Amino acid sequence: MSTVRPLNAALQEICTTELNEIPARVSQDIEALRDWVLKQPHLRACTDDQFLLAFLRGTKFSLERAKEKFDRFYTLQRSIPEVFNDRRLANDPQVLDIVRTGVLLQIPMDADDPGPRVTIIRAGSYDTSKHKFQDIIRVGSMFGEIMMFEDDNATVSGYVEIMDMAGVTGSHLFALQPQLLSKFSTYADEAMPTRQKGIHFINVPAAFETGFNSLRSFFPAKIKSRISVSSDPAAINELVRREYLPQEYGGTGGTLQDISHTMETKLSSYGSYFQESQSFGANDKLREFGVHVRRNHRSSFGAVGSFRKLEID
Repeated sequence: MSTVRPLNAALQEICTTELNEIPARVSQDIEALRDWVLKQPHLRACTDDQFLLAFLRGTKFSLERAKEKFDRFYTLQRSIPEVFNDRRLANDPQVLDIVRTGVLLQIPMDADDPGPRVTIIRAGSYDTSKHKFQDIIRVGSMFGEIMMFEDDNATVSGYVEIMDMAGVTGSHLFALQPQLLSKFSTYADEAMPTRQKGIHFINVPAAFETGFNSLRSFFPAKIKSRISVSSDPAAINELVRREYLPQEYGGTGGTLQDISHTMETKLSSYGSYFQESQSFGANDKLREFGVHVRRNHRSSFGAVGSFRKLEID
């Protein structure tokens, strides 16, 4: 029996009308994807119900697309070793230090709000002498996976990232690593089942606004149109409701410290998962049909279409 959470009415409506989800069939859909995963000799992966459901919702319940995305999730992680490495643990001192500085803020929302999840990245708030940009990305990737398990807004409606450039110095700009940003954006687009709805750079120094617009070239084509750049301090008010914003941003939500503390507690509760995930991954040497078929991955599972129209052995 499926152990997934029931959705509120608004999110369930989105799942039904936009994501092809049939509540009465969810258990069967999850089991079909799990059966495929367990038969893949090259994959060692998480098969939790909620985790698998994120991939089904992220591909509108197309089995072929869900398989592709699941495979890419673990395959592409191997191509970013500076992010996905042995420091990706909930009790790693560096990870905890980054969480406590409030560099990354997942903004709380009302329980009945069907909108996308909002994350604020305070790009100028970390010490570049202590942490590299890749360390910030690593922590972000961990909370991205936590969203897959428990954030229904993110798995159904997607997520928005706000890059706050206030306080950014030359050392922060030098540490930005556009190539890593490009690789991780491709991973987020092609492998993560949660859909990225926008990347908004705010508080960009006016003198650098044109230069920041050039960052679009480092993002996948589909994401370029979702990027905005603004030097207006009030731009965030057009992106996030005032009652959700932290007090430091002029909102009526909790403080930065409150949000960071909540995130640290949440991360701690996933300690065993991140420990186990150190052994997860894709091993190309064990792929049943070799590299040639991998290049034709889409055709090996039949035409893209409804998940339920495909026969599962």
